[in-house]
Amino acid sequence: MELREIYSKMFSWMFLGLLVTFLTGYAVSNSYDILLMVVQVPFLIYAIIEIGLVIFFSLKIRTMSSLTAKICFMLYSFVTGLTFSYLFLAYELYSLIYVFGITSILFGTFALIGHFTKIDLSKFSTFLFMGLLAIIICSLINMFVGNETFDLVLTIVGIVIFLGYTAYDIQKVKYNLDTFPGENLAIYGALELYLDFINLFLKLLSLFGKRRD
Repeated sequence: MELREIYSKMFSWMFLGLLVTFLTGYAVSNSYDILLMVVQVPFLIYAIIEIGLVIFFSLKIRTMSSLTAKICFMLYSFVTGLTFSYLFLAYELYSLIYVFGITSILFGTFALIGHFTKIDLSKFSTFLFMGLLAIIICSLINMFVGNETFDLVLTIVGIVIFLGYTAYDIQKVKYNLDTFPGENLAIYGALELYLDFINLFLKLLSLFGKRRD
């Protein structure tokens, strides 16, 4: 499968995943009965399911069937959509759309950078991973400290890291062109870019989102 075809399928699946996530979140937030069922499940359960799906997906992507890969990706998108119902309750709808637009522009810009740059971005992968790990640890600590300035710094650093990951993950698809079954590479790339987009969206939302009164 050629790179252009991989990209076409990858972005199509990524868009479909985002569509499932946001439509699920919106639908759940507008149904009291379903929302009640969703909030009764501890958030940790959703997190465990999402992490489990990503680990399973990452370990088995080279050997699993394309159908299984698609099911895993769509299931992940759906579960994320359940947790996103909270966002539709906490933020104004126009604010979510506005931030989604900003995210799309930034994401698209760095995706193009990742595609066209001649720099080997894999040399930055360790720094990106260590930065992401540091943000997770510091965020957990700040949950108990509650320092707003520190939280702002972590958000800004997080935006930079996920923009870097966007460019890196796009370029990585080219390097993995001969090591994956074509269809699975498209789904794997879609998941990684989906995660980049979602995390970037959440960081930008915490900066620019307008909460409901």
